[in-house]
Amino acid sequence: MRILVIEDDPKLADKVQSALKKAGYAVDLVDNGVDGEFMGDEEPYELIILDLGLPQRSGKEVLMNWRKKNNKTPVLILTARSDWFERVEGLKMGADDYVGKPFYMEELLARVSALIRRSHGEASPELKKAGIQLDEERQMVIASDGTQHLLTHVEYRLLHYFMTHPGVVLSKNRLIEHVYEGDTERDGNVIEVYVRRLRNKLGKKVIQTRRYQGYVFFEEEQ
Repeated sequence: MRILVIEDDPKLADKVQSALKKAGYAVDLVDNGVDGEFMGDEEPYELIILDLGLPQRSGKEVLMNWRKKNNKTPVLILTARSDWFERVEGLKMGADDYVGKPFYMEELLARVSALIRRSHGEASPELKKAGIQLDEERQMVIASDGTQHLLTHVEYRLLHYFMTHPGVVLSKNRLIEHVYEGDTERDGNVIEVYVRRLRNKLGKKVIQTRRYQGYVFFEEEQ
């Protein structure tokens, strides 16, 4: 689960990044509209957090450009609480939700989680597939036999992506794009290690290998 944060206030950006990482997300930071728009077009983010008052190019313009290009990535906008008209304009231009500044980090995390769930057609805060339940709050998985396993951040991101794409053959490159941050060294062999760890916790049949293609998570128990 990879998120882009476009915010020019370095202190706020660092706080948001830290909170998102603690919640299990991979996070890229950008501090201006031009670079932010480019990153939002080029990288496969699960969600973008967009400040409206950005240098070089406003958040409104960035958002409009994305939607004109049919970029459907969910966008959560940040704006001053008093500027209600900006919130309305942002929603009309294609934003999916907003948070007014100043805000509680717990609210931001809750909205981020809800937007990502809805983008995958999941209404419940509990992600359940193939008899497996993923606990977002504790970053823990409950296997089909009832055993509970704590997950590392990478294991959590990887399993979340598998469970929101059941039955889809996912290449190593695609998994890497959604699991790691932009400045992280990307090695396909590392994905094999984490898949092996998940199999040890959940059983070998849940995540199967497709030779020369990647991996597939089965929605139904095999």
